[in-house]
Amino acid sequence: MNMKQLQKMMKQAQSMQSQLEEEMSEIEVEGSSGGGMVTVALDGKKNLKSISIQKDVVDPDDVEMLQDLILAAVADAGRKVDEMLSSRLGSMSSGLLGGL
Repeated sequence: MNMKQLQKMMKQAQSMQSQLEEEMSEIEVEGSSGGGMVTVALDGKKNLKSISIQKDVVDPDDVEMLQDLILAAVADAGRKVDEMLSSRLGSMSSGLLGGL
């Protein structure tokens, strides 16, 4: 690989990174726990966008359960963001390597 090819590949990689960052900020992923009793939405950068809690799960005598359900829903959404990112990175890297 000569210097020109390397520079071209680096430019493509930077362009793909910018594109991926833009795409990830525009997506929204939902995660849930407790059979849908708690649902959260994260953007592709894992910023919390919304949270929905069903009334049945709100028990003043068991706040710890609600906290656990919220944490589980956020973790679920976070895993989905990671899976989406991994999938997009895989397709982008194959596109980058295919250009060589």
